[in-house]
Amino acid sequence: MPTPPPQRRLGRALAFGLVLTTAAVATNTPVSAGPPRPTGPTFGPNVTIFDPSMPVSQIQATLDAAHAAQVDNEMGTTRHAYLFRPGHYGTADQPLQIKVGYYTEISGLGASPTDVVINGKVEAYNRCLTEGGTANCIALVNFWRTLSNLSLRINAAGQDDCRASANFWAVSQAVSMRRLDISGGGLSLMDYCTNGPQYASGGFIADSRLPATTNGSQQQWLTRNSEVESWSNAVWNQVFAGVVGAPDDAGFPDPPYTTLDTTPLSREKPYLFVDARGKYQVRVPAVRRDTRGITWGDRMTPGRTIPISDFFVARPSDPVHVINRELARGRHLLLTPGVYDVARSIEVRRPDTIVLGIGHATLTAVNGAVPLDVAGVPGVVVAGVTIDAGLKESPVLLRVGRKHGRNHSTPRNPITLSDVYFRVGGPHIGKTDTALEVNSDHVLIDHTWVWRGDHGVEGFTEGVNGDTDRWRTNTGRYGVVVNGDHVTATGLFVEHFQRYNTVWNGEHGTTILYQNELPYDPPTQADWHNGTVNGWAGYKVGDRVRHHTLHGGGVYVFNQNNPSIRTENGFEVPVRPGIRLHHIMTVNLSAGTIDHVVNGVGEAAGMDRVGAPVYLEQYP
Repeated sequence: MPTPPPQRRLGRALAFGLVLTTAAVATNTPVSAGPPRPTGPTFGPNVTIFDPSMPVSQIQATLDAAHAAQVDNEMGTTRHAYLFRPGHYGTADQPLQIKVGYYTEISGLGASPTDVVINGKVEAYNRCLTEGGTANCIALVNFWRTLSNLSLRINAAGQDDCRASANFWAVSQAVSMRRLDISGGGLSLMDYCTNGPQYASGGFIADSRLPATTNGSQQQWLTRNSEVESWSNAVWNQVFAGVVGAPDDAGFPDPPYTTLDTTPLSREKPYLFVDARGKYQVRVPAVRRDTRGITWGDRMTPGRTIPISDFFVARPSDPVHVINRELARGRHLLLTPGVYDVARSIEVRRPDTIVLGIGHATLTAVNGAVPLDVAGVPGVVVAGVTIDAGLKESPVLLRVGRKHGRNHSTPRNPITLSDVYFRVGGPHIGKTDTALEVNSDHVLIDHTWVWRGDHGVEGFTEGVNGDTDRWRTNTGRYGVVVNGDHVTATGLFVEHFQRYNTVWNGEHGTTILYQNELPYDPPTQADWHNGTVNGWAGYKVGDRVRHHTLHGGGVYVFNQNNPSIRTENGFEVPVRPGIRLHHIMTVNLSAGTIDHVVNGVGEAAGMDRVGAPVYLEQYP
């Protein structure tokens, strides 16, 4: 196993050419035998559905073309979902070997992950960004892709010795692996087959059965409600919740594992499947408490099934008023892949409404709109959606419940956000006051990346990598603001906002894995100043809060635009018996300083200890 690198690459602001091309679309071949052909809506040109009767060579060619189009398309607008009907794909002699690029979803359409079996590989590799694609090989910007609901029988036939050594999934934020059954070889979350430095910054796995897994260079990772044969190592902050076979954390911080025997609150992401009659359905998993292991051990995950006929299947060309009309009539919403320009809020008002995006469906704010507004009612689930800030400042990108209003979500049926991602800047200028605002009580946030872009294609020039222009133009003050009580976050990744990245004002909040990078781009200390205090903490618990718990949290600093800038604390919390921070750290990525871990406690993460975290096992 390769030795993990000692530190993160010095920032993500990279110069590279973007290939803006369109993915190939395959036409489905009729089934000549086997289970009934699925019937239901047309999902549009950005969804390709494979059938096991199709030649492996045809499927391989389609997916190879898609990867070629998307492997470098980080800031592009192409979105696509590739879905596999129940059956087996690939053979011992002709495996199906898939590489996954940006804004691509690979998912099975079975009721259980065991219904779709891929004999081959599903992989993401490092991108080598300099010297003609031979140097600066990293996974640090391998964002926005999805793998779910299938069984993978690893078959490396035809690959060289290094590539044949594992199934590689070298990714960073906004990438989820869910409902997977992987066997026949090892899983590596690091690509060690390229030139260096091979860094990676993920990541998230849930409800999966995993083989021996190599963490390698992954800085942080959350694995939740899964089974794992073994786990190789930790770098800075590897967290496990409800995982059978998880490593023990008694030696923290050497290695820096955080292990919870059970997950206090979980609800798996809804998924599209085809039933025995060939009908499309959406399964909505049930809420679970204090659990460990997978949900599909007895095949069907506990929950409820909704026929696709109860969904409005939207395309990017559909006006928002039409979407809102269908929601008001009691229909659920399935967002097919693409970019939706949203000039007025999509309004989710009815209890138990499901909003499911596939293929990284993206809502972009227009004219300062709030793209998605969810009432504080029980059982709403929003999943698989990316929300972008637009050119005019929005007050918020996703609002859950009304501030100081009547919110009625319940502990038995919490509002749930799964794989919901946010972006301020990057592909275009973006502005918002707050990205995610949670006002309702009883909300579950299950994996989110809330990102104010540290690089992009906006054309900024002033400052290091255009950072001074970026600071003044791509404005985002707060990443996540939680005002509701009894809110739980499993996998909270928030980066680069201009004040507090996360503010938690509600009571009885719980976070399991928090990852934050402070903004790279403040031009001066005066720009990064909170009253009499240098900077803004990466994680702030409100001064009046009496009960809050955090397991496994990290705040990182890389003030590349002005390395003299200082931040007083990585975390700020009230000192009360009900406040508990368990396994927290700060780390310097090579520029700037965080003076203390929390509330004046802990050594400085300065430029004299680049890549060496400052840990606290417990606070207070």
